[in-house]
Amino acid sequence: MSAIASSVNIVAYLALFSGAGIIFLFVNLLVGRFLRPSDPHAEKLEIYECGEPTIGSSFVQFDLRFYVVALLFIIFDVEVAFFFPWAATFGKATNAMREEFIVVNRVDGQLVLTPQATDLYREMGVRQPTVPTEVPASLVNVVTSTDPIDRSSDVIHEGMRQLGLVTVVDIGAFFAILMIGFAYVWKRGDLDWVRAVSQERGKQALARTPQSDPLDDAQYLSA
Repeated sequence: MSAIASSVNIVAYLALFSGAGIIFLFVNLLVGRFLRPSDPHAEKLEIYECGEPTIGSSFVQFDLRFYVVALLFIIFDVEVAFFFPWAATFGKATNAMREEFIVVNRVDGQLVLTPQATDLYREMGVRQPTVPTEVPASLVNVVTSTDPIDRSSDVIHEGMRQLGLVTVVDIGAFFAILMIGFAYVWKRGDLDWVRAVSQERGKQALARTPQSDPLDDAQYLSA
């Protein structure tokens, strides 16, 4: 029964995510249809393909810079997919760390996980979750309850809180590395459509650099 409920929850999450995405897309298109200005003319109605003017037939070769920019876009765009498993783990951890989330019950004198906690563990990849009977060394100073149910519940809650902090640090490091890579390719000029643009900018910066007067140099040399 729990497996069926877990499958239903997954389908519900997917349906909610897909529905929100579709609604967001069509709402923006609808709002844009009413708010964007309409000023069609011959130049705007020309075919525009990837920043290149349409010259010749459709088999003409594009500038190689198009493929470089497209490759960089794909690299940084695909990285967003790694946010989904992180978001799932972070959401489940923050849900389980709440004190209101009951994780342990006593059944026939034995401590067992609640169905909600069991499903959550299995969604996180733990196939055979069990009730912790001992307090880990990292939680000795945090878990001080003597009641078995409260002690086991506190161990799970604190463990989930630590997992949530780890996920925050993990996504922060991932995002920092992603931004460093983006800044690196930006600084190199790989995001400029034409390499000559970055070279021209370098020449302009060099031209703005104050130069020494040759007459002053000659005066020092004569002295």
